[in-house]
Amino acid sequence: MSDLAGNLLLVDDDEAKRYVLATWLRRAGHNVTEVGTGEDALGKIGAAELVLLDVNLPGMSGFEVCRLIKSDPQTAAIPVIQVSATAVAVADRAHGLTQGADAYLVEPIEPAELLATVTAALRYFRARQRAERTAAMLTELASVSLDINAAETFDGLAAAAATGAARIFAAHAILTLEMPDGQSRRTSASPGHPGTVRRGGPPGLAGRVAAQVLGPGQASAIGTVRRDDWLGIVPDSTLRTDACLAVARTKLGKPPVAIAIDRASVSADEDMQILRQLAQSVAVGVEALRSSAEEHLVALTLQRSLLPAVLPLIPGVLMAYRYLPASDHAEVGGDFYEALPWRDGVLVAIGDVQGHSLAAATVMGELRHALRAFVSEGHSPVAITGLVNEVLRRFHPGIIATLCLMLADLTTGELTIVNCGHMPVLLADGTGAEYVGEGGLLLGLARHEPHVETAVLPVGGTALLFTDGLVEDRTVLLDDNLEKLRATGAEAAGDDVEAFANHVMSLFGSREDDVAMIAVRRTF
Repeated sequence: MSDLAGNLLLVDDDEAKRYVLATWLRRAGHNVTEVGTGEDALGKIGAAELVLLDVNLPGMSGFEVCRLIKSDPQTAAIPVIQVSATAVAVADRAHGLTQGADAYLVEPIEPAELLATVTAALRYFRARQRAERTAAMLTELASVSLDINAAETFDGLAAAAATGAARIFAAHAILTLEMPDGQSRRTSASPGHPGTVRRGGPPGLAGRVAAQVLGPGQASAIGTVRRDDWLGIVPDSTLRTDACLAVARTKLGKPPVAIAIDRASVSADEDMQILRQLAQSVAVGVEALRSSAEEHLVALTLQRSLLPAVLPLIPGVLMAYRYLPASDHAEVGGDFYEALPWRDGVLVAIGDVQGHSLAAATVMGELRHALRAFVSEGHSPVAITGLVNEVLRRFHPGIIATLCLMLADLTTGELTIVNCGHMPVLLADGTGAEYVGEGGLLLGLARHEPHVETAVLPVGGTALLFTDGLVEDRTVLLDDNLEKLRATGAEAAGDDVEAFANHVMSLFGSREDDVAMIAVRRTF
């Protein structure tokens, strides 16, 4: 079918005349549905782009059929061409046009006149459709832009942009941006599904995504990315089709933002420009939040400097870590993680210092460095927790903390878990998932009574250590979220360790507290 061919409804009670007209139309590439009465025409109108309507029909006249079509908001825009061999007077033609007809043809009709009239009516109909669709999308874009400008946090802005894109284009949408601390953030939304899904990603992801369409000297760009190229950059993406990608930044040198949607949902150049404008609105909103968050960024940067920049490369184990502050404007917290080589294995630690403040982050840094010192001196895991407890009580009395150490012998897979009031360790493999090592007293108390437990991590198995911010929610029972995490861990146990970590981080959505976690996969 050519661009100017369409789905036509031919209404005429004369079968021979219907055959002739339908033949002309079909030879021109149109799809033609034939009916003989006005009642049948009203029943078939929904799929039509144009109606070719005889005036003199049995029962309901063509004038009345046209009036009913034009009085229904669902069908009023469909062009109607009235045809008659008998109602040919000026008054008849005028009456037909006043009833809503878009054209009036007098028989006998030449094929060229019929086809030209049909083409002109279709061209106008489709131009009107495009204009109405674009106007609706621009109205929605204005509303989404207001939501973006009103957002007070990066998460709120990302949610407004992702849900807005999904709503405007009726398609799955993914927003990728770089947070002020350099962490990558992905937020996705789907039409008809409330809320968004927030996921992390490797550092520099937004820049790598943007490089698919953004040139070195450009502030914004839009283009199409093939499915294989897209999944090559974001292997665990929930968008698994060719993507329409819009990228924008406020000025050269600034981190870009990128919005990707299903390419099939973008049907015209106007759609591309609307998506581009949305990306530019997001870039402006992100830059405004960056400017207002400088003080928080300084504190967060200090906190990041107290945490490991990278995890050590240890033969026999793969590790992935995530750290996610609860809010872009909340004070920094005391969550921490650590992984250190230990003889034939690895010692992994995770903990949480009471409070949300720069002071809590500072204490966290002291405890982590003390832990590293005690490991280098060769103390056992149980002894290390006791020594860390003494440091906390001596230099920061009145502050409490949780701590969980996991020593993994990579030769045998044996785990020694020493827990001081922290969340249990989740062990997941191909057979299922379970929690181990729960219990023990908090650090900072006069009595030091850690819980010690042993377990086995099989080859291919994953141990997940996490802080309570991942699973705690004021509206949901803790046991329910722990069970949700356990079931997800079992399902995702076969995933790549980075994909496993992303899956876990996206499980609960936005969190009320900081989240730190580290996943440890035994490879042989």
